[in-house]
Amino acid sequence: MFDTRRARRKANHAFEDGQGVTRYRMQQKAVSIGDDYWIDDEDGNHLYKVDGKVLRVRRTYAIEDREGHRVATVHSRPMRVKDSMEIEDADGHRVALVKKALVGPVRDRWRIKQEDGPELAVHGNIVDHEYTIERDGFKVAEVSKKWFRLRDTYGVHIGPDADHATVLAAAIAIDAMAHPGD
Repeated sequence: MFDTRRARRKANHAFEDGQGVTRYRMQQKAVSIGDDYWIDDEDGNHLYKVDGKVLRVRRTYAIEDREGHRVATVHSRPMRVKDSMEIEDADGHRVALVKKALVGPVRDRWRIKQEDGPELAVHGNIVDHEYTIERDGFKVAEVSKKWFRLRDTYGVHIGPDADHATVLAAAIAIDAMAHPGD
């Protein structure tokens, strides 16, 4: 029991020290057609383009690398009781499902159900972009606006053992569901 707690504490402190953590900056444009924006690395280099598709029945976000190759797609699932979005890989295979709990009067509860991996839990203040993504109590990623002063800009720090495309796509899905009118 104590070994597990010690290992969890050490893994979670890696985010504070920056050991093996990759940092991304999500900066949405204040005015854009279709929610297009870039995901940058910590040096400000464009790594991925998020292409929000307009005039569709369901919300769709295509994530492309610098060369324009599709990395993942995030799209809503219309006509569902619970708000949810699917994440597909470049080949169109479902990788994960991001779901919001039906009831949550005090705070939001979110889950990321991966097809080939354990379920991830999302904890924190989703609306203010201050939350963590955890797997079995171990921090996988941290999302925060505290590192930036710009409006509609937040950081995503992803640990070494996480699938970066899935975590970034999940952050996009959570943002789209938490801020549907933005």
